[in-house]
Amino acid sequence: MTSTSEHRPHWKIDSFQADDNKGGVFTEESSFATLFPKYREKYLREVWSAVTKVLDAHGIACTLDLVHGSMSVRTTHKTFDPHIILKARDLIKLLARGVAITQAQKVLQDDMACDIIKIGNPVRNKDRFVKRRQQIIGPDGSTLKAIELLTQCYILVQGNTVSVMVPRIVLDCMKNIHPIYRIKELMIRRELAKDPKLATESWDRFLPTSDKKEKPAKKVYTPFPPPQRLRKVDLQLESGEYFLKPHEWEAREVQQRKQKQAEATLKRRAERAEVYVAPTEEAAPTVEEKRKRQHTEVDAKDGTAR
Repeated sequence: MTSTSEHRPHWKIDSFQADDNKGGVFTEESSFATLFPKYREKYLREVWSAVTKVLDAHGIACTLDLVHGSMSVRTTHKTFDPHIILKARDLIKLLARGVAITQAQKVLQDDMACDIIKIGNPVRNKDRFVKRRQQIIGPDGSTLKAIELLTQCYILVQGNTVSVMVPRIVLDCMKNIHPIYRIKELMIRRELAKDPKLATESWDRFLPTSDKKEKPAKKVYTPFPPPQRLRKVDLQLESGEYFLKPHEWEAREVQQRKQKQAEATLKRRAERAEVYVAPTEEAAPTVEEKRKRQHTEVDAKDGTAR
């Protein structure tokens, strides 16, 4: 007869029950509190009865303070699981960040965890931050939905934080790595896991790699501004033209005009004279050159060379 433990997966951990607490009631009270924004006050007031009911089943007491805008959880004499207070802390954090109670209460399960990622620090520029945050969501939420289906977890983008269980994708996106690369990698890993032959092999050769673009070399920073361009008056002052009298200006312009005309006339005359220049002719061969050429032709026919 086989025992029931043989049919149970060896990696499964049994949930902590009241009978497992051999020490009895906790000696000290543990409590956690968190603040929530003003716009969450209406929703929390509506669902707080459901939150109290969920936490009461685990022996956790909760308090909603609308005056100071805070939520708190604490252990009671009915609490039997020492780790459940940390789960309750995560629950109120998720509620404060905009997660619905139907999704947030799942964090109380033993096989469930959460992470609230701050995405405001990696990017300082506000416009760039909004653009990269939109990449996580994708057009009509398609990218976010694809990540949820592949990772089988709930993701919520709210303000400067993302409540998820896959921090690598979110942080890489804020570093300007598009989520589509991580989605492709997850899909390939899912298919490779189905093949038992690849269980002991490295999957690096199957995973996509993105080539890093070479950054253009930055210009050398100089704290001093570039020198101011000289004005026309400054150039005239340097050359001395500024101090010429009107009749001297006219005489100078006439002289420059005549000089240009003379240069153009010489250029045109040279172009016309090129037509009358005789081409170079080759000199007629002498008697000795003719004899050498004849001997060379005869030797080439006989196949001999002198």
